[in-house]
Amino acid sequence: MKTLLFTLEFPPFKGGVANYYGNLAKYWPIGEALIVMDNNRNELASRDQILPTWFTDISILGRKIKLDKIEYVLVGQILPLGTTAWLLSLIHPFKYAVFLHGMDFAYALKSPRKRWLATQILRRADAIIAANSYVADKITEFRPALADKIGIVNPGVESGVPLKDEDMTASLKSHYGLEGKTVLFTLGRLVRRKGIDQVIASLEQIPEDMIHNLSYVIGGDGPDKDYLKSLVPAKFSKKIIFLGEIREDEKWTWLHLSDIFVMPSRDIDGDFEGFGIVYLEANLCGKPIIAGRAGGVSDAVLDNYTGLLVDPESPAEISQAIIKLVANPSLRDELGRQGKERARAEFNWEKQLEKLLKIIKD
Repeated sequence: MKTLLFTLEFPPFKGGVANYYGNLAKYWPIGEALIVMDNNRNELASRDQILPTWFTDISILGRKIKLDKIEYVLVGQILPLGTTAWLLSLIHPFKYAVFLHGMDFAYALKSPRKRWLATQILRRADAIIAANSYVADKITEFRPALADKIGIVNPGVESGVPLKDEDMTASLKSHYGLEGKTVLFTLGRLVRRKGIDQVIASLEQIPEDMIHNLSYVIGGDGPDKDYLKSLVPAKFSKKIIFLGEIREDEKWTWLHLSDIFVMPSRDIDGDFEGFGIVYLEANLCGKPIIAGRAGGVSDAVLDNYTGLLVDPESPAEISQAIIKLVANPSLRDELGRQGKERARAEFNWEKQLEKLLKIIKD
C-alpha cells in the first residue's frame, strides 16, 4: 500500500509534533512505501497566500495522489489539512486517517464552524489516530459514534541513550555548586502550562533540613522566563538555577546527573501536554518522575510505578511528592528502574509503527 504523510510540521521544523512525524518516517518499515509531503518550503501554507490553505492545497494533494498512485493519506493536522483531504476524498478514491495530538483537537472545537468541519472530516476518515488516551476519550465525548475508528499511537523514544559524560557531569556540578545536592530537574519550554511556577511555590513548603541540600535546575527558554524568575524568593536565588536553552548533549548529561525529573504540566484553557516525551527520556536515564495529572501525561507516566502524578495546581501535593522521593532513595531507584524498563519495552518506535500499520491496514 502506497501511503502519503501529509503534514505542515516535519523536521527540521522543531517541536513535539514534527518530531513525532519525523520518527514515523524514520522507522517506517522497509517494504512499506511512504512518501512525505511537508511544508518546509512553504508549499502547503504561506503567510502571503490570499486563499485559504485548504483550498490551495486541494490541487497540490490531488496531483500528488494521482502522480504517485497514493492509496492512503495520513493527515497531520485536522485543520486545515483535514479539510483538504475530506473534500478531495469526495471525488478521488483514496482513504485517509487523521492524527490528533491534543491542542489541535481543542482548537478544532473552538467555534461552531470548526466543530462542523471537524465532524465532517472525522466521519469520513478511515481511521482516527490519537497520540494519547486522553485525546481518544475527548474524541469519543465529542462524537460517540467515532469510537470504533479511534486507535492510539503514542510518541516513541529512541532505543539508545547516550552514556553519561563523566567529564561534563563533573564540570556542571562544579560550576553550579551541585556537589552533595539532590537535584530536581525540569526541561521544557518556559510557558505556564509546564507548571514550573507551581514547583517554585512548592519549595516553600519543604522542611528546612531537607531544602538545605536541594537544588532545582530548569532547562529551556520561552515567553514566561522573566515571569518565572520573578517568582523566585531571594532566599532561593542560588538554589533555583535557570540554564536557558541547552544543547542535546547537555540535555542527556542533566538527565543523568539529576535525581528527580519534575514537570507538573496542567491544562490551561485547552492548552495541555499531549504526552511529554521528555518524561520517557528521563525514565530512560533511570530517573523517577513527578508529573501533573492532566492531558495525556498519564500515558507517559504511570502513577506509583514510573513516577508520581500530582494535582498540578497544588504546590502542597507537589511538595509532598518531592519530600517523599528525596527522603526515600530506594523508592527513587525503583521508580526509575521500572520507568526505564517500560520505556524500552513499550515505547520504542518500532512498536509504535506496528500499532499504526495495524490501524490503517485493518
